[in-house]
Amino acid sequence: MKIKYSELIDQTLYFPTEEFNVSENNLLFHDIPLMDVVEKFGTPLKISYLPRISQNIQKAKSWFREAFEKTEYKKSYTYCYCTKSSHFKFVLEEALKNDISIETSSAYDMDIVKSLYENGKVDKNIEVICNGFKTDDYLAKISDMINNGFENITPILDNYRELDKLTESIDTNFDIGIRIASEEEPKFEFYTSRLGIGYRDIIPYYSQKIAEHPNARLKMLHFFINTGIKDTAYYWNELYKCLRVYARLKKIAPEVDSLNIGGGFPIKTSLNFDYDYQYMVEEIVSQIKKFCEEEGVDEPNIYTEFGSFTVGESGANIYKIISQKRQNDREKWNMIDSSFMTTLPDTWAISRHFIMLPLNRWEDTYERVFLGGLTCDSDDYYNSEQHTNAIYLPVFSDTKPLYIGFFHTGAYQETISGFGGIHHCLMPQPRHILIQKDENGELQYEIFREKQEPEDVLKILGYK
Repeated sequence: MKIKYSELIDQTLYFPTEEFNVSENNLLFHDIPLMDVVEKFGTPLKISYLPRISQNIQKAKSWFREAFEKTEYKKSYTYCYCTKSSHFKFVLEEALKNDISIETSSAYDMDIVKSLYENGKVDKNIEVICNGFKTDDYLAKISDMINNGFENITPILDNYRELDKLTESIDTNFDIGIRIASEEEPKFEFYTSRLGIGYRDIIPYYSQKIAEHPNARLKMLHFFINTGIKDTAYYWNELYKCLRVYARLKKIAPEVDSLNIGGGFPIKTSLNFDYDYQYMVEEIVSQIKKFCEEEGVDEPNIYTEFGSFTVGESGANIYKIISQKRQNDREKWNMIDSSFMTTLPDTWAISRHFIMLPLNRWEDTYERVFLGGLTCDSDDYYNSEQHTNAIYLPVFSDTKPLYIGFFHTGAYQETISGFGGIHHCLMPQPRHILIQKDENGELQYEIFREKQEPEDVLKILGYK
């Protein structure tokens, strides 16, 4: 009978993987000895493994490069990082090592770009794609930067008002794009995205407002599907509708030379994850090229805006199992030393799954459990893995501590939960460390933020 946790993994999952392995009964993540990290920094703990950011960017670039060569695609590819996935300085600085552009979504993003410039991380040639609904503050910052020599900033029009406001405040020539309001999958409560301008309205709008504009040049069409890049009839249908708009527009606006297909590459949420990135890239590039040839127009430069794909797989959250509660004869609750609602908000907000594995005791017997957080909210739990619809962990023991990790948690979690602020039931924010490798491949550790202390919380609440 196979009763060890390691035997369960061997039977049910693809293991070891590119990221995970086991040595001396303990889990390794990108060859990082996680139990050594726990002994040094404690739990709960947030980890950012920075090399993974560059690795994923380079992977995507190689997939598009190979697809361009295979299809003899004549134009260029640009990788943009979608900053809303994680705005942290250490993320942007790592991503920018890879010759990328930046995609923004709010006014404060422009302050980040200015800060990067002032600190010598970018120059005024940095390409910035400005997305989202634009407040007056956002529009003013875009205009100020263009007026101050940031010539490669391209605001993507989300509505008709934005061009009028930009025209009033920009005193030089500037590029613009238009976001297409895609039709959403039937599972949504609405039919058309609230973002962008409708398919049928783009050509008339160009003819009336942009074609004879003295300063604005339409450079880019922007297209994004909320459910991501998937090999489904829905995705390909929306892409074709976008390409029809591009072809019609290109025939009357030869200055349009770029198509931004947005983000949407998935990340690994299970060890049984199966997604053929190379196939999808080749198919997208091939379909764009074929459609343009049939329409007799030049194919566009292709832009992508990968956020979660860029930073998601760099993150991990580590917890200690501090107790087990038996609520009846069937349910065992393993309590972590933190809260899912405050450190992994997607687990309860959108029922998101992450890869979950124990850090130690892989040769021990296992049991089925539920995982509970420390808040007094009934939604503060995690009860299934994507590949099994259940959680199995080494058997709880009062004398043999058990540690678990949630992996590929690097996107959105800190900004959604509120980094450095007040959290539900005043759960403290965990210590956050950065892990890098030096030129010799040796691991380097840096504390980015210490664990939130009572004094920090009381000060925010006005007690100090």
